[in-house]
Amino acid sequence: MANFVLVHGAWHGGWCWQRVTAKLQKGGHRVHAVTLTGLGERAHLLSPAITLDMHVNDVISAIEVEELDDVVLAVHSYAGMIGTAVADRLNNRLKHLVYVDAVVPKPGESWSSTHSSATQQQRLAAAHASTRFSFPPPDPEVYGLHNEDREWVRRRQTPHPGNTYQAALDFDVQRVAGVPRTFVSCTEPALATIAPSRLRVTDPRFWDGAWLPNSRVVEIRTGHDPMISEPAALARILLECAG
Repeated sequence: MANFVLVHGAWHGGWCWQRVTAKLQKGGHRVHAVTLTGLGERAHLLSPAITLDMHVNDVISAIEVEELDDVVLAVHSYAGMIGTAVADRLNNRLKHLVYVDAVVPKPGESWSSTHSSATQQQRLAAAHASTRFSFPPPDPEVYGLHNEDREWVRRRQTPHPGNTYQAALDFDVQRVAGVPRTFVSCTEPALATIAPSRLRVTDPRFWDGAWLPNSRVVEIRTGHDPMISEPAALARILLECAG
């Protein structure tokens, strides 16, 4: 029996993993889909007080309270920031870290660091214009979702806490690189904001050479929300990571 902890990206909640969770649980595995503060069913807690560190602690607390070891931690999109921080702080509790079409930062970077200036300006302007310093979700069509799946996600997405956007993350690359890592690259359509991370995970110079050893890249020919559009393929990858 493996222990899986699944962390959603921006605008999503634990709900987005339902199809993957069902497949993993069918095999008798323990699965915890964390919902970050201010999102999903916790959207009533949305406020300017929410920080990146609060989201990191959401995940660390879930692992500690459930007393989990040998965790396969899967982090989607924005949550690549969170997974990197958790691997830095709890690397002895993780068996594998899976970046699901996720941000892979350098030390000292924020989630916004690899975004275009236009994207940064748009999101910050939206946050400043909102009453709870947040920015609204995009149309799920950008994730390659259509018809029923698009509508299912559209009605569940919630605004994302704005103070997580420019928060810098400091971490020790050697500690994080000590955890086996898989990057799941979603390529059809490829989300533009993840493009820098896709390049990084194949670059032998990334993290001063520490990234490539003990890592791999797996491609799924689907859009940015594979837990919705290709749950069976994503579940297979997670089970491989559990070994």
